[in-house]
Amino acid sequence: MVCVVTGGAGFIGSHLVDALVAQGDPVIVIDSLSAGSRDHLAGHLEAGDVNLLPYDLLGDGWQQALEGAERVCHLAADPDVRMSSVSPESQIRNNIIATFRVLEAMRNGSAREILFTSTSTVYGDAMILPTPEDYTPLEPISVYGASKLACEALIASYCHTYGMKAWVYRFANIIGSRSGHGVIPDFIGKLRKNPRELEILGDGAQSKSYLLVDECVDAMLFAAEHAKDSYNVFNIGSEDWVNVTTIAQIVCGELGLRSVTYRYTGGSRGWIGDVPKMQLAIDRIKALGWSPKRGSRESVQEAVRAMIR
Repeated sequence: MVCVVTGGAGFIGSHLVDALVAQGDPVIVIDSLSAGSRDHLAGHLEAGDVNLLPYDLLGDGWQQALEGAERVCHLAADPDVRMSSVSPESQIRNNIIATFRVLEAMRNGSAREILFTSTSTVYGDAMILPTPEDYTPLEPISVYGASKLACEALIASYCHTYGMKAWVYRFANIIGSRSGHGVIPDFIGKLRKNPRELEILGDGAQSKSYLLVDECVDAMLFAAEHAKDSYNVFNIGSEDWVNVTTIAQIVCGELGLRSVTYRYTGGSRGWIGDVPKMQLAIDRIKALGWSPKRGSRESVQEAVRAMIR
């Protein structure tokens, strides 16, 4: 199957490209390289297994790449939840408008299948934990979450209007090698600058589900293989959670630091739009036959080791 991967030079995107190449799919990556890195794809580019088009989805010139493609994996986005309260226009343009442009290119081309990476933040401060896919009301508390929910609605409408097929994935916190965003690289960076003190946003009690990126990609492809509805929505995460202070302890331990002072900024939220408690119900994908192999704590430990390396 010829696959186009937007954001394929990024964190999750490049791991997805690895998996697609491994199963023998021809892959075209569209990535502006503003956040992604050509280095993530270097081996595939040298082998000729991947064609990289360095385009911004808000511009033109990339649409012809969808001609002859069968499936689009749309991962390109502005993922910064914290900054979405400061500069919301970036989220609107790079998430909603970019997704609309991808759907339009699909409508005018040959691709009729789309895999879309959404987020657990579409649920907002959910009153039911673990949170199932049919939870209501969906009330995002960040512009980022709202932008992803808007993308989901656009994709659903194109599926029903134009005969497309979609798999939408609401992720827990996905972690692992090549990640430059989130609590783990934040802690590693801070501790390398000052190994005696670590600033922790909020009160450190924020508890969330974490999943390694290789398992995330495996779940995405498994669901796309086994779920056959025209519009499919799946939560993807682990079945437990870990709090921020525990993550700080794991990072300090892996860095060999034993006497670090934690300095909390206070409050239940680390920033505007932060969801203090998040755990997803994954019964829907488990019913298809997929389950995570690791829990949140083990995932964090492996991710920290990978990032330190």
